[in-house]
Amino acid sequence: MSNKGFDIELDSMARIYVSVSVFIITLAAFSGALGAWTDSQMLHTLHPYIFFVGFGNLAILILNRYLIAAIYPELRIDTGKQMRYIYGVIAGLAMITLSVVMQWPLLKAFTGLFLMIMVVYPIKEIFSTLSIAKIWKEVSVRYYIFDVLFLLNANLGLFALGLKEAFPSFGVIPFFVTQSAYFLGSSFPLSISVMGFLYTYAWRRSPKKEIITMLFSIWSYIFVGGVLVFLIAILIGNYLGMMLVSHILLFGVLALLVGFAVYMNTFFRKNFHHPALAYLLTGLGMLMATSAFGILNIYFYDKLPFGSVPPIRASMMWIYHSHTHAALMGWITFSFIGIIYIVLPAIVKSGSLDMLRSGDPLIRLLDATSMKKAFRQLTVLLSSSLCVLFGFYLHSALLLTLGGFIYAGAVWFLRTNLKQALKQKTK
Repeated sequence: MSNKGFDIELDSMARIYVSVSVFIITLAAFSGALGAWTDSQMLHTLHPYIFFVGFGNLAILILNRYLIAAIYPELRIDTGKQMRYIYGVIAGLAMITLSVVMQWPLLKAFTGLFLMIMVVYPIKEIFSTLSIAKIWKEVSVRYYIFDVLFLLNANLGLFALGLKEAFPSFGVIPFFVTQSAYFLGSSFPLSISVMGFLYTYAWRRSPKKEIITMLFSIWSYIFVGGVLVFLIAILIGNYLGMMLVSHILLFGVLALLVGFAVYMNTFFRKNFHHPALAYLLTGLGMLMATSAFGILNIYFYDKLPFGSVPPIRASMMWIYHSHTHAALMGWITFSFIGIIYIVLPAIVKSGSLDMLRSGDPLIRLLDATSMKKAFRQLTVLLSSSLCVLFGFYLHSALLLTLGGFIYAGAVWFLRTNLKQALKQKTK
């Protein structure tokens, strides 16, 4: 394996990925809290860009690739290339920050184009190595492939948004290309990735494997297709379509939540209390809250065209903000922390993807003290997230600031808590 200037072992690459990702999420949360404290419109605008441009791209370019390669070994991991992805995403973060601070929309467009070009490479590798039939044969890989395709589309949205902001009178860019649409589109690949992980490392190992496989295969069509239809319904302002699709997705999420709770209860009775499963279950709970807030958004839909502002009554904007933050702080971040607590120790322990590929990454890889701290970390993360949600409801800058700062600190603790586990291989 040629790293072209980089000589990095897979377990070292995993450590670097964790450190950079945790820093980016922490920075996004800290910026949001600081924005609430100072009432800075610039920070209000910037912090979700930090999350999606930084964490969103790295999660699919690096972590998602581990999950695919664990199923299809022919998709080899080039750690040198992954290191260049990290440098590229950091460059993208610098550019998007400068574009927001200086209000340079053309730089925002260039950032989107730059990220699009970077994402094209893993897509080319995947489809030149795996046939469509082989991809479709493995249910979890269907989810993982759509992640990369949706990420390409999200970066295309960032490119188009920058052009629209630079040339507002230029009628070629569609009316629905907005900041809210970009954030919505960027959340889809992360959500789909978690669904694939839930199948791969949880339910697929259950005694009722055939039924679970069939249900997750059906859910892949409902979830991915439903997300696309829902996006179209939002953009054209079809109230009935939005309500219908949102409720179908809500009932699907409810079924996942109940089913995973039963699975986790069974796992805990026969094995041990794995903190990652608690993170994933809590993430699904926050996805339920996200769906509920989303339906309320539709209920208070103000018949405004989907343009520069969310089409919801101004007095109900707390619902819109609660919807987005329940998704980002809860569903996506909780779930990915759970995934990291499984995937990263498994890679470091073996120095390869072997444990993800043929072993059992849900065995006890962390010491008892680290697991207890992980549960405490989850408690702090959940409490601070609820503090932020109540802050939006009560219009309280104090709650938003306090919750945001505590949340940022709790996310940073992930790196600290995993440090011992990630060092065990070298002892």
